[in-house]
Amino acid sequence: MKKLLITGFEPFGGEKINPSWDAVCRLPDSIGEYQLFKRLLPVTFTGAARCALEAAAEIGPHAILCIGQAGGREAITPELVAINLRHAKIPDNDGYQPQDEPIREGGDCAYFSTLPMRSIAEAMSAEGFPARLSYSAGAYVCNDLLYTLLSHFEGSKTKVGFLHVPYSTEQKKEPSMPLDRIVQALTVAVERLEE
Repeated sequence: MKKLLITGFEPFGGEKINPSWDAVCRLPDSIGEYQLFKRLLPVTFTGAARCALEAAAEIGPHAILCIGQAGGREAITPELVAINLRHAKIPDNDGYQPQDEPIREGGDCAYFSTLPMRSIAEAMSAEGFPARLSYSAGAYVCNDLLYTLLSHFEGSKTKVGFLHVPYSTEQKKEPSMPLDRIVQALTVAVERLEE
């Protein structure tokens, strides 16, 4: 079987849960041709990418799919682009709040996902999930993680992608989506990684 490193984040911004990790935890250990290796990441600019890279070095994945929470979005949003920018409206879980800083000095301005994010969005929509392709992963830790992974694995056989999920209904915020639906949508995403 192929190996998929799939990650979610710890809670942040005063929340008690993070649906990205709660959904990843509920996924089966294999989907289609992929064996899943699940990892929890810290919501920190210095820690998230480091932990993901350490896990990748240990596992040797064929693909990496990172999941994050985008509160306020109604749909699940596969991300197409990561930009070389750190800008935080709220501090990360270490209290760090960068303002308009590059992720990597002299690094490329942006990287495009190497997984088929448009096809994944279309597949989820076809299955009845609210999903749309996003052209901005923001400038917080999620974007930082995606940019760093895409930069690190540029030119390699390891494919990298990221998708955001809405609040789960358990968080009692709107817009939201039941956690079971998020899990089902992520299953569709993993099934379509090879397209």
